[in-house]
Amino acid sequence: MSHVSIQVGNRADVHYLLRIADACLILSQRLGEWCGHAPILEEDLALSNMALDLVGQARGLLTRAGQLDGQGFDEDQLAFLRDERQYFNPVLMELPNSADGAGRQPGDFALTQLRNFGVATWLQLLWAALEESRDVEVAAIAAKAVKEARYHQQHAADWVVRLGDGTADSSARMQAALVVLWPYFNELFVDDEVSTAAAAQGLGPTWGDLKSDWQAQMDEVLADAQLKPPKPSAYVPAGRLGIHSEHLGHLLAEMQYLQRAYPGGKW
Repeated sequence: MSHVSIQVGNRADVHYLLRIADACLILSQRLGEWCGHAPILEEDLALSNMALDLVGQARGLLTRAGQLDGQGFDEDQLAFLRDERQYFNPVLMELPNSADGAGRQPGDFALTQLRNFGVATWLQLLWAALEESRDVEVAAIAAKAVKEARYHQQHAADWVVRLGDGTADSSARMQAALVVLWPYFNELFVDDEVSTAAAAQGLGPTWGDLKSDWQAQMDEVLADAQLKPPKPSAYVPAGRLGIHSEHLGHLLAEMQYLQRAYPGGKW
């Protein structure tokens, strides 16, 4: 199997866009694992469609990041030909769908919906801010994506409340998922030279600026779901820096297989 790999440069604007694009791309891959396995047919279709929405969002930003990087990489090359350390998604997105981390397929439905809610809440705030980007292409991508994120957020919020305020078993599963995921949400609000530079040039907001609104929306839904947020954690993953969990390599091996087996293949 061919193993041609590419590397992007060190431009802050490129890394800023790749962090968001990779977040969408990797989460879409996790959601795709539910195809044919969701508890009800309607939800099977909903999760698959959300995965496709996220792929579309990733495609737009990957294309723009490739243009800014200036090395001629297109969306397919950036999606499929980078090595693990060249992906900059928060670790939250790559975690298996199982609350115990065992990676059993298709996974824990409670964890999936809770993660969807947390990420969609973050993304709808981020996309809303990116609508004001000085980069007109990014602003156009955001204008469409924010509508999708709002739907994803509402859909997942309904399930969080339904399960959290449901049976003893569903409530326990949702609370267990909350304990697992809570520390990983921290990475969504970490600022560094990349986000600071992006904000300074008007590309997009610093991630830390989103935290208070995100927390308020999370608290409201968790209260409706009769769920108690865990105590704050000092743990901050570093996926945005290319430092990932053991799970991303396995996910990429599956996601990249066809492109690496048939380099340059086109549909």
